Amino acid sequence: MKILVVGSGGREHALAWKLSQSPRVTKVFAAPGNPGTAEVGENVDLAASDIEGLVAFAQHEAIGLTVIGPDDALAAGIVDAFESAGLRAFGPRKAAAQLESSKIFAKEFMRRHGIPTAESREFTESADAHLYARSAKYPIVIKADGLALGKGVMIAANPSEAAHAIYRTMDARAFGEAGSRIVIEEFLEGTECSIHALVDGATYQLFPDCRDHKQACDGNTGPNTGGMGAVSPSGRIDFALDERIREEVMDRFMAGLTAEGLDFRGMLFPGLMLTAEGPKVLEFNCRWGDPETQVLVRRLESDLLEALEATVDARLAQISELRWGSDVAICVILASGGYPAEYAKNLPIRGVDDASRDPGVVVFQAGTHVLDGSLVTLGGRVLGVTAVAADVSGARATGYAAADKIHFDNVHRRDDIGVAP
Repeated sequence: MKILVVGSGGREHALAWKLSQSPRVTKVFAAPGNPGTAEVGENVDLAASDIEGLVAFAQHEAIGLTVIGPDDALAAGIVDAFESAGLRAFGPRKAAAQLESSKIFAKEFMRRHGIPTAESREFTESADAHLYARSAKYPIVIKADGLALGKGVMIAANPSEAAHAIYRTMDARAFGEAGSRIVIEEFLEGTECSIHALVDGATYQLFPDCRDHKQACDGNTGPNTGGMGAVSPSGRIDFALDERIREEVMDRFMAGLTAEGLDFRGMLFPGLMLTAEGPKVLEFNCRWGDPETQVLVRRLESDLLEALEATVDARLAQISELRWGSDVAICVILASGGYPAEYAKNLPIRGVDDASRDPGVVVFQAGTHVLDGSLVTLGGRVLGVTAVAADVSGARATGYAAADKIHFDNVHRRDDIGVAP
């Protein structure tokens, strides 16, 4: 079977890498891909936003399954377009993808179905938001309603910071139309954790938990980013908490889909805060996490293709539970200096091959391209150095030893992945 992976980041390289190992896959295409996906398949010069072009390519190549990576493509209805053309695509349709593309839609869904989440208010006018923020209990969290590349969430410690965040989002439109509406919610104390679940509309399979490290700097400081690294398992979830997540989040989510007639088939990726009262949903994502995907595929022992097909075909209950290795996996993101703000591009990258020689290490490429025959930087998050070992300390030692071998000017990373508070 031919597979098409849509997207160009580390998540897409990781998915292409894992899918290429399936004995049923004859070829993997990536659109537009990156130099890493070109190592396991063939890149296609089509943007993730070029839905018409992607459909035409999939028809011409008789693609058996297309796997959608980016959230904005799902929000634009790429799965609807593929299905209308008689093609199979992994990911929710546009109506269900609103659970990620609109935080207000998601909040209302959670309230209706008793899914634990932070108390919040929604605003469509900046004047109303400013007025509310003057008398709020601090700290508060301000979120752009729409998609903002993981950067539309701001924590305000006082009214001055809140005013700046509201102005930047709603008035200055730092995130474009994504900030035309905002959510202001209570600040939750606890530990962040991510879960992933394949959902086929009627049932789900829960993946091992992960922990993303969203803020740019050590100690969970600095601005929010798309993710500076991840560890799986997180070490925060025991059997009792796992049961609560299933019952209070996933089971209620599934009941909500049924009640509202939402046909959700794809990956559900809720971000959780583990509070003293129990797990609470920070947000719903309707696709694979990045960088969580990089650690999950390193631990997955089953054939990923079989699981994705069962999800698309609504027969998850008919396949065996996925097999996962007992090792711990970490991902250390090597980012361009200045990320998530301004950063330089086209900086030569050295040492990727050297870092990859350790059998416990795989380096997934994200913001890279080839210029004059050499690998250079392109995006904010450049590489994801992944490592597996028997425990966190071993995975960290292996991962950071590999990361030390990779160099480009002004490289930035966090040194506390897997052990941050």
